[in-house]
Amino acid sequence: MKRRDFITLIGGAAATWPLAARAQQAAMPVIGYLGTTTADDFASRLAAFREGLKQVGYIEGQNVAIEYRWPEGRYDRLPMLAADLVRRQVAVIAAVGGEPSPLAAKAATATIPIVFSLGTDPVRLGLVASLNRPTGNMTGVYFLQSELGAKRLGLLHEVVPKATVIGMLVNPNFAEAEFHAKQAQEAARSLGVQIHVVRASTVDDFDTAFSILLHWRHATDYPRCTHGVSLSWTAA
Repeated sequence: MKRRDFITLIGGAAATWPLAARAQQAAMPVIGYLGTTTADDFASRLAAFREGLKQVGYIEGQNVAIEYRWPEGRYDRLPMLAADLVRRQVAVIAAVGGEPSPLAAKAATATIPIVFSLGTDPVRLGLVASLNRPTGNMTGVYFLQSELGAKRLGLLHEVVPKATVIGMLVNPNFAEAEFHAKQAQEAARSLGVQIHVVRASTVDDFDTAFSILLHWRHATDYPRCTHGVSLSWTAA
C-alpha cells in the first residue's frame, strides 16, 4: 500500500469513528506518574501500582491512562517533567522514589492532587501541614525511615562490633541528605566510632566515592578491623 493511500485510509476511519466512542476515550481519567530514575528501576513498584489500581476497578488502557515521566536520575529535570504533567491536565500525580519528585510536583501545582511515598518526614520537608491533617493537595505514605538513621548505625555496630571506621554514602541532591548525615554523626559519637560521609549525586560519582572510602580504610590506624561501608544510601 502506498503511503498516500495509507494516510487516506486512516483519515477516513477517524472521520467515521462513532462520536460516542471518541467522547468516551476523551473522558478517560489520566494519572501522572513521576519517578526519579527509570522504568526498569521501578519495575516491581509499577507492577504493585497497577495491581492496586486493578483492585479498585481501574485497568490501564481500559478505563484509565497513565502518563509516565522518568528523569533517569537527573533530578534537575524533575521540575520540567512535573510541569509537563500539569499541562497534560492529569487527574492526579503519583510522585514516588523519594523526596525529589513530590517536591517538584508540589512546586508545579497547588490544585492537582499529589500522592507520595517516602521515608523522610513530609512535615519537615514542607509537603504537608501535619501527618494527621495534611491539608492542601498532597497526601501519601511516610515510612519513618529518616527517623531510624541512628538505629541503623547501632544495628551495624552490633553486627560488626570491631568496625571503628564507617563510611556513609549520601546523595546531596536529596533535601534531607545533610539531616541524615548529621543524625548518623551524632549516633557515631555516642557509639565511639568514626563515620566518614561521602557525597555522590550521580552514578558517575560512585567510582570516586568508593575510592575515597577505600583510601580511608587503608589509611586507618586499625588495619585489622573490619570496616562497614555504605551504611546509608539516600540516592534513588
